[in-house]
Amino acid sequence: MKPSVALQAHRDRIRSVVESHGARNPRVFGSVVHGTDGETSDLDLLVDPIEGRTTLLSLVRIKRDIEAITGVATDVLTPMSLHERFRQAVLAEALPV
Repeated sequence: MKPSVALQAHRDRIRSVVESHGARNPRVFGSVVHGTDGETSDLDLLVDPIEGRTTLLSLVRIKRDIEAITGVATDVLTPMSLHERFRQAVLAEALPV
């Protein structure tokens, strides 16, 4: 399944997963935003950590749960985990889930 189709079908559940694991403001970026995603593309998500709640384990759980729901490989990143070279470009293109 294309990540864009999976996102559309499971948008509410993806938001719930992010919130239940201590993060907020899920946004999509990459091939889904550009309209170039295919059957082998992954779903690129950006989330904002919540101080004192979001841990590396939280991000792993978000990834695992979204992959289980959608059946699509997923990358979950925070703004500060993006390389500074392309951080601003990703933040500018990211769209709310």
